[in-house]
Amino acid sequence: MIAYVLRRLLTGVVLAVLVTFITFLLLSPSFDSVVQNRLGQIANPDAAAALKADLGLDRPLLVQYLDWLGGVFRGDFGTSYFTSQQVDVAVVDRLAVTLSLVLVSLFLSAVISIVLGVVAAYRGGVIDRIAQSVSLAGHLIPSLLVAIVFVYLFAVKLQWLPATGYTPLSEDPLGWLKSITIPVIALTIGGAANLMAQVRGAMIDELNKDYVRTLRTRGISTRSIVLKHVLRNAAGPALTVLSLEFLTMLGGALIIENVFALPGFGAYAFAASLQADIPVIMGITAFAVMLVVVVNLITDLINGWLNPKARVL
Repeated sequence: MIAYVLRRLLTGVVLAVLVTFITFLLLSPSFDSVVQNRLGQIANPDAAAALKADLGLDRPLLVQYLDWLGGVFRGDFGTSYFTSQQVDVAVVDRLAVTLSLVLVSLFLSAVISIVLGVVAAYRGGVIDRIAQSVSLAGHLIPSLLVAIVFVYLFAVKLQWLPATGYTPLSEDPLGWLKSITIPVIALTIGGAANLMAQVRGAMIDELNKDYVRTLRTRGISTRSIVLKHVLRNAAGPALTVLSLEFLTMLGGALIIENVFALPGFGAYAFAASLQADIPVIMGITAFAVMLVVVVNLITDLINGWLNPKARVL
């Protein structure tokens, strides 16, 4: 098991190197934009050349990338060109904000989808049609539209929740909960719709298998079969979708954080892209790739625990 984990992490490191190198090549045409953003559009050519040399942007691309990569392996992701803040510190702080949104949304999506999906597959009939209607509505209605309605209702009219801003959990737990409620709802709607459809489909497939009929002939109650056997076997495909949904929510945070003025990972990436803040963009890319690798690794490990046939350890 340890060897498998180390192998996967090593693969993740190689993947991160490839992705960040490609990202750096794509960013290379924006080197002049960095200088213009720092000095202004009417910058003196000599001053522009001096700043470019000072930042090391006049060196060969491969040398610049290897220098950045060497710093990363030493734990130094560089500093922002515009704020002079350490990139790793800034990214970790903002990633904590984003993960507080995504993990809460993912948990709620999982709970809602499992309850609705299991009940719909087990009971069928009207309950199944209602669950499918809820899932369809979650797909069709834009999450951002629902969030705007909630902002108008609970923030503007009732003034129960803040419309924008973020309160750290360590400072005020209740304030933190209020500040993430509407953004979490926006992220949860689409996630729950996708997961519920997957859970329902996987449950129906499992309920129609021979082993279920065998267990019933032995006198085991349907509820026991569903909870102890069917749900466990159906969890594998649902867990894969859940991991993909995590990545989708991480991307969706880019929009949500800008709309609700949250100091998160997505908003930081968006601002860095507008400024062509290359060290920040590179740091965000590296953290994002490794986060994907870790999520996929955790998914594989849980799948192996749920289903011994799926183990690759």
